[in-house]
Amino acid sequence: MKNFFSLIKREFRLFWDNSVLRLLFIGAPIMYGILLGFVYQKGKVTDLPVVVVDEDQSQMSRKAIEMMQDNEVLNVAFIRYDQNDLAKIVAENDNIPAVVIIPKDFEKQVMTKKYPEVLTIVNTSNVLTANYASTAIQICLGTLKAGVQIEALKKQGMPESVAMSQYEPFKTTFIKKYNRSTNYMYFLWPGILATVLQQVLLLGLALSFASEYENGTFRTLVSENKSLLKIMAVKIIPYLIMSFGIWILYYLFTFWFRIPFYENLGALTFVAGIFVLSVCFIGILVSILIPSQLKATEILMVIATPSFILSGFTWPLSQMPDWVVAVANVIPLTHFLQAFRILLIEEGTLSQCSGAIWAMIWIGLVCAVLSYVALYFKRKKVLKQG
Repeated sequence: MKNFFSLIKREFRLFWDNSVLRLLFIGAPIMYGILLGFVYQKGKVTDLPVVVVDEDQSQMSRKAIEMMQDNEVLNVAFIRYDQNDLAKIVAENDNIPAVVIIPKDFEKQVMTKKYPEVLTIVNTSNVLTANYASTAIQICLGTLKAGVQIEALKKQGMPESVAMSQYEPFKTTFIKKYNRSTNYMYFLWPGILATVLQQVLLLGLALSFASEYENGTFRTLVSENKSLLKIMAVKIIPYLIMSFGIWILYYLFTFWFRIPFYENLGALTFVAGIFVLSVCFIGILVSILIPSQLKATEILMVIATPSFILSGFTWPLSQMPDWVVAVANVIPLTHFLQAFRILLIEEGTLSQCSGAIWAMIWIGLVCAVLSYVALYFKRKKVLKQG
């Protein structure tokens, strides 16, 4: 046991002596947590600048502009009365997601039921802002349309309640559950931080055995310690301890950025432990097989870099080809983010995450067995050469 703790101390010393690894493992979670927290702190898109071309200049067109200005998503940044300077305004302000053109004689044609057209030009170079802006404009113009129709029916002598039922024969109700405010911070920030944790673990463990090979200390390590399980544990335990510290740091960040994640934290911590273990076994497997620190790091970067995109967290797995889904399913992050969404966003139960938990367990077990076998043959080869 004394020898085991001395090896743990040795592993921490090796970690601390590597300034790049120290900066990466400790600095990256802090830097990304703070930086991305401030990026998404607002949570949802508001005050998107739009241009309105009011060629009608009527009471109804002014009402439409007022409704758009009152919408929290929109900010009527420019009002023009013709289209002469329109191209110049849009070119000089590339953050404008939409232009609304109200035609001449708009109010007159509405009143005479000639069905005029309000043209909305949406800049879809940024899909997020385009969707927010177009939805808000549709709501404003749809509300105005309903109001005009109901007022017309009332002028014909129809009671307001009957007029409303004539225009709207049935009601539609949308109930938002879980992330009710569609807050982008709650949705995206935790997923990216889990990706960062996986990445720093893989990069750190890429050096675990590869550095022993390059420094010529691998022979001493395996000759003085007969138990391969102990050697593997020594390499993993320091990262488990440091990962728990990062997990606590992430939790403290939720208070800083006022993110209301209070439910199922114990269950999520348990799942996070399985996630970290499975990632660790992938890391040491590559580190055992690849004797070069640079090569091991490059291989694990190939796994880590696209993992968030492949995870199905933002773009559903059901919309991906089967072979891409197969690749995604061997990356622990895919299953952890699924469990995270169930436990924290949807406030589900641990039993609902059983599929994701078992997937991470199987990934970890397979990589652990392969690591043991690879380490066995590496030790045999090195001792035979000695």
